[in-house]
Amino acid sequence: MSKAAFGIDIGGSGIKGAPVDLKGGALAADRLRIPTPQPSTPDAVADTVAELLGAFDIADDLPVGVTFPAVIQQGVARTAANVDDSWIGTDVDALLTERTGHDVFVVNDADAAGIAEIEFGAGRKVKGVVLVATLGTGVGTALFVDGTLVPNTELGHIPFEGESYERYVADSARERDELDWAAWAERLQGYFSLLEFLINPDLIIVGGGVSKKHKNYLPLLDLRAPIVPAGLRNEAGIIGAAALARKAAKKNAKHAE
Repeated sequence: MSKAAFGIDIGGSGIKGAPVDLKGGALAADRLRIPTPQPSTPDAVADTVAELLGAFDIADDLPVGVTFPAVIQQGVARTAANVDDSWIGTDVDALLTERTGHDVFVVNDADAAGIAEIEFGAGRKVKGVVLVATLGTGVGTALFVDGTLVPNTELGHIPFEGESYERYVADSARERDELDWAAWAERLQGYFSLLEFLINPDLIIVGGGVSKKHKNYLPLLDLRAPIVPAGLRNEAGIIGAAALARKAAKKNAKHAE
């Protein structure tokens, strides 16, 4: 079985995708981005995913991994963050498989980014408990124990002052409240200190677009665990989804033998 798959990252504002070379954990072609349809209903998003895939000349049997901003259990969306509430209860796997004609495997978006970091990025070969946190419009988290994913942790949604913690510490909160790096770091200190108290990670990896500016805020944090920037930046979701799809396709092929 080849070491290739296709990864798609569904977000509240854009849907991005590209083929991935899983030998080195890198995009095999320039990624394509299409704005997320508004309203972002299941049918509208499924059509956009099919459009994105159709823009690439890929084999019919190439597995496709898709990230989705929700708790995903057995392919079904149990929540809806930054997409239409009509996704709740939708079998995302089945919908996208039917609409695209490819075997589609869906995963929580932060879990996908975490998978990429564990396999190819800052968490590669790290033993113990690793926490991956993505700071963007919201806060996504992925938790690993000796390289094994504990899915759907959603630690960005810990209650804080009557709302989710992500409303206070996300990169969007930094921009909304016009915080300088030091003021934002104070908020992050409280958040990551709480997570450290709860799960005692051996390593914390910070991803999301703002991770490329990590020198402005990570050195300001005082934690027991090392806290480092993600290695794959914004490509992590695409790469992680593709890695998941290849593993799932390989597992299904073995069961079919």
